[in-house]
Amino acid sequence: MQKRVKWLSFSLVIVTLLVLIVSAFPKQEIVNAGVENGYYGKKPKYVFYFIGDGMGMPQITSTEIFKGTLSSNNPMNKESLSFTVFPNVGIQTTHSANTFITDSAAAGTALATGYKTNNNILGMDPTKQIKFRSMAEMAKEKGMKVGIVSSVSIDHATPAVFYAHEASRKNLYEIAISLGDSGFDYFAGGGLLSPTGPKKDKPNALEIAKQKGYKIVNTQEDVMALTKNDGKIIAFSTELAADSAMQYDIDRKDRVSLADYTKKGIELLDNPNGFFMMVEGGKIDWACHANDAATTVRDVMAFDNAIMEALAFYAKHPNETLIVVTGDHETGGMTVGFAGTQYETFYNKINKQTLSFEEFDKAIKNYRDTVGPNGANLEDWLPVLSERFGLTELSDYDKSRLKDSLAASMIDPKKRSKNEQAYLLYGGYEPFSVTTTHILNQKAGIGWTTYAHTGVAIPVYAQGIGGELFQGSYDNTDVAKKIMNIMGLKFQ
Repeated sequence: MQKRVKWLSFSLVIVTLLVLIVSAFPKQEIVNAGVENGYYGKKPKYVFYFIGDGMGMPQITSTEIFKGTLSSNNPMNKESLSFTVFPNVGIQTTHSANTFITDSAAAGTALATGYKTNNNILGMDPTKQIKFRSMAEMAKEKGMKVGIVSSVSIDHATPAVFYAHEASRKNLYEIAISLGDSGFDYFAGGGLLSPTGPKKDKPNALEIAKQKGYKIVNTQEDVMALTKNDGKIIAFSTELAADSAMQYDIDRKDRVSLADYTKKGIELLDNPNGFFMMVEGGKIDWACHANDAATTVRDVMAFDNAIMEALAFYAKHPNETLIVVTGDHETGGMTVGFAGTQYETFYNKINKQTLSFEEFDKAIKNYRDTVGPNGANLEDWLPVLSERFGLTELSDYDKSRLKDSLAASMIDPKKRSKNEQAYLLYGGYEPFSVTTTHILNQKAGIGWTTYAHTGVAIPVYAQGIGGELFQGSYDNTDVAKKIMNIMGLKFQ
């Protein structure tokens, strides 16, 4: 009996120790148990990391259907994107540390550092005490050149997680200062949202970056003229759209594209020690927030064009290059299918849209300023809806929705109702604009569920050195760990 008691006491001690040991590990490590992130093969010299912000399977599938519709009269023709034919495909979960629906700061932190954090936190742990090192920072320390490219402002959450560590993604000035401190070799695309601080009373972050050795170019001609002799670069256009971002591709015309910035980055970064380049299609997310399908698919196509530049480089260096393409989360609850079209889709209809919701908003504002709060008439807009959106067949229900939303758009945005009904209808966007795109999308067979993000899993595509590691199902933190291990970087 005494021996049995001793044995039970000993067993209890062992079990207690095991519980304490297991509980000492972060929960995210336990969640990822069984996922293979180890890599022992050849290290790539060149690594491309493409992140389509807000890009999930609905955005990808919709773009493939849209491309097929453009290239053929066959309504069942679907045309693959450059990355959807990659030999290695996986799927990643996207939840943050505190919610199943992540924001871009938490998702970006996971994709850049391999660690979970709470929404709104940038490159730090949920307590806001520990700074996580990104793979870009590690690559720079290793001697590789580093480039960060985005179609939104370069201080936005996804690009920022690769070089900044802030308790809030809203600390834009501090993020801008971190950009210059990073020592990275190439920043391009959008500009800075707050280069002189929220009160515009701080030293200009771009001037500080210039003092630290950066050459700043902001014309298309100067961007295209850059050479390796120019050293560290910050490149953006003076003709930026709202929020210091590049134009939506549907509005871009002949301005510098995301593909142009990617191609120039490859030229400037190529060197004997190799490079790491992250390219974000950031405005996919913004178009989805506004539930604008035509603008969304055009920006996915622009993102795909940037990936094609990496593939052209890959063709010359197939045994030295890794390309990874994924998204950080899905936005808008976009889906292929709408109740009104049942089992059919008509994606050719969204090809008739010739401008983004953002540009259409400008026309609505001008009209509001001209006619005043009570002077709106839907008849004034029918020719515009026909010419710019292809909306020539409007039902009585369509016209009723358009009339109501036009009246709502005539109210000063600062005085509009903030009630639940207004949000469910318009999501805080220009009422007439979002109603127009909703009607067009629904006629095409495209639905939306939210003006925010969703919590669905996101596909991952990989080609090149170590690409086979991305097959299977895993967490977004594992995407970062896989890339780090393939590059020979030490996850900490």
